[in-house]
Amino acid sequence: MTDQAISSMRREPAILRLIKGAALIRESWVGMVGLGIIVFWAVVALLADVIAPFPPNATGAPMTLPGGPALDGSGTHWLGTDQLGRDILSRIIHGSRQVLLYAPLATLCAYAVGIPMGLAAGYRRGLTDDVLSFIANVILSFPVLVLYIIIIATIGASGINIIIAVTFASAPGIMRIVRGLVLDLRNREYVFAAETRGESAWRIMLVEILPNARGPLIVDGCLRLGYVIITIGTLGFLGLGLPPPDPDWGKMITEARAFIQFMPHMAIFPCIAISSLVLGFNLLADGLREVSLRD
Repeated sequence: MTDQAISSMRREPAILRLIKGAALIRESWVGMVGLGIIVFWAVVALLADVIAPFPPNATGAPMTLPGGPALDGSGTHWLGTDQLGRDILSRIIHGSRQVLLYAPLATLCAYAVGIPMGLAAGYRRGLTDDVLSFIANVILSFPVLVLYIIIIATIGASGINIIIAVTFASAPGIMRIVRGLVLDLRNREYVFAAETRGESAWRIMLVEILPNARGPLIVDGCLRLGYVIITIGTLGFLGLGLPPPDPDWGKMITEARAFIQFMPHMAIFPCIAISSLVLGFNLLADGLREVSLRD
């Protein structure tokens, strides 16, 4: 793609570019399958109070097998119950709200920190690049899971603290991706033209460079959302997720460990929920990448 074509694309309104990009996903069946899975879980989360057969924390018959009836005749436990008699299907449905709330928030916060760092490092270069790259390299040198555990164990387990931990651990990786894109785009003709017009550095970075780096960042964002979902599940499994009694897919799995041999459904269904949502974001990312290569 020539600099002139990119420049004309840049002048299109952002909402128009977004609509065109969303329409292109129809060209990839892989992306459409991924989008369908994500939409399914989004609808489940929005309608949780309506479609859940039982309240998420209501207790009944402990460790009922899938398809077993409730003791009071009020319905059927389609996925069984846990060790406290709570309906697994209802807890999975309500747990989707937690995942689809905190995972996108944490990812957006990570990008809100990582993108300005990457723009400044790639465009300004010099001392700014050296300092920001050093900070990013120090943080990335720690194992991610260990970093999450240290942060959550230090500041406590809560939804806000999970967002803080994910932002702190993920922003340096995003910064390095943005920096690499900016190093390529900063030498384009439309950037030189903006510098000639005397536009400020941050206006050039945000208006001239960032919109033309959106493709790889959107694909990375979909993949990173999958990673964050796994992270939230892992923290819940380790007891560092959302505090009880909020339904948490990872916490549901760890609660089933003592009963896994004779009641495996208690862990299998939350694992399927996590895997399916992560698969949806991965397929969507693959579809977006496929469409971008055709363009």
